[in-house]
Amino acid sequence: MLLEKYVQQSSEGFSFSRKQASEFAKQVATDFNPIHDEDAKRFCVPGDLLFSHLLTRYGIFEQLSCEFAGMVGADVVLQCNEQDNVITICDSQGKVYLSLKHNGQRQHDLTVIEPLIKDYVRFSGQNFPHILQPLMQQHQVMINPQRPLVIYQSMALSFASLPTDKVELVLTKSSLQVEGKRGNAVLEFSLTQNGKAIGTGEKRMILSNLMAYKEEDMQQMIAEYNRRKEFA
Repeated sequence: MLLEKYVQQSSEGFSFSRKQASEFAKQVATDFNPIHDEDAKRFCVPGDLLFSHLLTRYGIFEQLSCEFAGMVGADVVLQCNEQDNVITICDSQGKVYLSLKHNGQRQHDLTVIEPLIKDYVRFSGQNFPHILQPLMQQHQVMINPQRPLVIYQSMALSFASLPTDKVELVLTKSSLQVEGKRGNAVLEFSLTQNGKAIGTGEKRMILSNLMAYKEEDMQQMIAEYNRRKEFA
């Protein structure tokens, strides 16, 4: 099972260690965001890992939308609560970190879900520099190399028909709206199966600590990112 080694299960709930979350980010999602480093001071569990856990546990739906409400730290014991068409992930104090709304039919087949998870999170891992750098250059802003922070705000999938085979994700549109030192990025993608369009998806991210774009600084940041990727 894809997620088995990346999650700790107990009678109280589930949690993710620094090692598990960091390995998922690097090995599965190819995401080298510094906040997922095992020794990061401001460490957080990847949103893709939380999302993947829900898909594995509850399946995929014809329509689903996921809202992130907070950053999950290492070893925080979490529970899933399901009410009507909303599933939430919260801690023992009732703090909600993620809410997933769903509608329509459900697909439970892990032979379909797990390849979709792999492709989806690897698509996410291409955010920087492949997608975000051109957007930042276009708007002449960039994340601060000293305090880079890119976090998920929401994501959504919509299927005209639930997949029964491998799904391919292809970026169709990307945009960035800048508001002072904050940027709101929107990535839209298509979902196809055996060459036939079966759905669409959207991911929204928040870019914090924006500063004026400097090509030299950006290239240094990309080089450092690639170096980290090479030696991970």
